[in-house]
Amino acid sequence: MRHSPMLATLLLALPATQAMAQAAPPAAPAPAPAPTASAADLATFKGCMARLRGSAAGKGVDGASFDRLTSSLAPDMTVLPLLNQQPEFSTPIWDYLAALVDQQRVDDGRAMLAGHAATLSRVQAEYGIDPATVVAVWGVESDYGRSFGKRPLLTSLSTLSCFGRRQPFFQGEFIATLQLLARGDLRDPGITGSWAGAFGHTQFMPTTYQRIAVDFDGDGRRDLVGSIPDALGSTANYLKKSGWRTGEPWGYEVKLPAGFNASQAGRTNRKPLSAWVAQGLRRVDGSAITGVAADARSAVILPAGASGPAFVVFRNFDAIYSYNAAESYAFAIAHLADRLRGGAAFVTPWPTDDPGIGRAERRELQTLLLGRGHAIGEADGMVGTLTRRAIVSEQERLGISPADGRAGVRILEALRRDSGQ
Repeated sequence: MRHSPMLATLLLALPATQAMAQAAPPAAPAPAPAPTASAADLATFKGCMARLRGSAAGKGVDGASFDRLTSSLAPDMTVLPLLNQQPEFSTPIWDYLAALVDQQRVDDGRAMLAGHAATLSRVQAEYGIDPATVVAVWGVESDYGRSFGKRPLLTSLSTLSCFGRRQPFFQGEFIATLQLLARGDLRDPGITGSWAGAFGHTQFMPTTYQRIAVDFDGDGRRDLVGSIPDALGSTANYLKKSGWRTGEPWGYEVKLPAGFNASQAGRTNRKPLSAWVAQGLRRVDGSAITGVAADARSAVILPAGASGPAFVVFRNFDAIYSYNAAESYAFAIAHLADRLRGGAAFVTPWPTDDPGIGRAERRELQTLLLGRGHAIGEADGMVGTLTRRAIVSEQERLGISPADGRAGVRILEALRRDSGQ
């Protein structure tokens, strides 16, 4: 199970409305029962919660606390289909990165680097993680605190504890949440997060919170929801414990040598860097690969196949990967960190004639759709159901195949031309 489930809304672009000040998010709404829970579901849930009450008692959550925290819970069956819909594994990497490493996220991240420079300097001194990497995790996980997730944590985790696959895993996360609430690390039983239980500025799972979170602001409480210093320090602590090597790069975009055998590629196919160099591997600009020892264990990754960008990655890529076990996620963090340091976009184009678009382009696309009379709400850059339906309608009208509702360059340029732009 991934450490920190990404929210689908992050892929659908997030509005830039939060002030840069350090402040707790607004209070979460009270959990409500899902209308799809049948009488049989409710009976199953009730029996399951009775069993979990006993398990929690053996882990420091007494019966009175359990009842106080769970008495209003009812199952939300809408979380169950999401178990098989993680965007890192269902979204083309060029769409995934276009959404998460767009110019807005880069600009906002640089503002965060400046605004929290003192805290990030202390984080680097304590844990050895550079500010850009820590801020990149923050940016990808919650858009710098703008989106914590909207699902009540206890409702989602209690449902997943009683239904669907991996119930033992979610039972552990549910009880860990109760422990955090009972001990005062968390104070709001209505706290919200992702469908699978990740929450806070950098989206820790509850058991990870228990093991890794630190009180970096010194107020006596580990608060990854209301305290930016605690969140940034805890994220750095996670990466350090995952094997981060201070001063080393995560990897580089490279140019494959002629005749390179793509079967050698893969994150787990490790060789000394010198072995790759001996085959003729160079950085994409033709320069030598530096920053790590010649015997450093490294891998070549082709995230879109041999016709797309190629990368050589080192130990720090693995540390990022451990935060959320998906290569596309690790590339998003690594690339955003590079961009925050002033680096450029990848040189080699993705193997598609319809690349993904960032939030500014999504807002433009929605404006064009509104101009054609589609009732999709405001042009906020969030590609939801109404926007996708409108895109399908326009794809069909313009003869674009497939008419799949995808927000990409092709439909944007077609609507620009159709509107005389």
